[in-house]
Amino acid sequence: MPDLLTIGAFARRCGLTASALRFYADSGLVRPIRVDEESGYRYYSPGQVSAALLVRRLREIGLPLERVGAVLAAEPADAARIIDDHVAGLVSQVQQARETAAAVKATLGATASALSVRFTGPVFTAAVEQVLTATSQDLPVLNGVHLEVSPEAIVLTATDRYRLSTRTLVPAEPSVSHWTATIDADDLRLAMPWTRRQHELRLSVRDDEVCFQGDDTTVRTCRTVADEFPDYRLMLASLPEVLTRAVISRNALVGCLERQSTPQIQLNLSAGEATAGTETIPADVTGSPISLSFAVSTLYPAISTAVGPDVMLDVAAPHQPVVVRSADDGDLTTLAMPVKGNAG
Repeated sequence: MPDLLTIGAFARRCGLTASALRFYADSGLVRPIRVDEESGYRYYSPGQVSAALLVRRLREIGLPLERVGAVLAAEPADAARIIDDHVAGLVSQVQQARETAAAVKATLGATASALSVRFTGPVFTAAVEQVLTATSQDLPVLNGVHLEVSPEAIVLTATDRYRLSTRTLVPAEPSVSHWTATIDADDLRLAMPWTRRQHELRLSVRDDEVCFQGDDTTVRTCRTVADEFPDYRLMLASLPEVLTRAVISRNALVGCLERQSTPQIQLNLSAGEATAGTETIPADVTGSPISLSFAVSTLYPAISTAVGPDVMLDVAAPHQPVVVRSADDGDLTTLAMPVKGNAG
């Protein structure tokens, strides 16, 4: 059988060691096609490479051997369910480990910090949800929510370079000092179901993490991002003069975006109306008529996360970021970058 591969050649193709292949064979996962009776040499078919690679990847995520065998034997939908259940268990274990570690450090007095601020849990969580859509995994620092704490307020900011969202909150109890931290967005998403249920939520910063202490003194922690957050204030300050301002029904504009069938949309602002794609909705427009193109994936979250019934769009030029504000609440501000080209 000339097409068969020796265990060494097969191992090199799969990125495994020969000893790992022997172990997987003995476990019944990837058995050799042929074993020479005299020499004991094991031979594999090139068609087994995909199965061996799958086993290697499943083991890399820590899937137990019996579950690996179940995945190999299952239909695709059932195999996916087994993998999802395993990953969900890992996430739960990590969260439990963090809670236990935070509790242990609390007994050591490690959570005490002058750098703390207090909020109502649902209010803080809603503000985080509004800015989280502007995070990105392109760079570690962009997959974070930046906190700027002062005695008067806390500012939450996130940016993916095409969009920037910033929200200002007044704390229930002022901080005694100024401090900043950029919280890992993935950790925040995992913590938010818990923070939403806390009436009183105290935030403090320590080393490489932000601590959240809830109603019953339970502590959750989120990692912080070490890289320096972009200077978004300089970006805001450098925006040119607004030439066109439009106040539009938030729900009407969201509906237009949801019905858009192409990845880009043309937004035209003129006296008394706004045209989004092929739909026209009433708008209070002041200044010069203007036409802009947006990626729907950029404009939709900027509009849908706005607060209140109306949004205010401030436009300087077709190639400049558009400032999106809630018309009756200036505490949430989002910048959405237009794109070049035909919206189609």
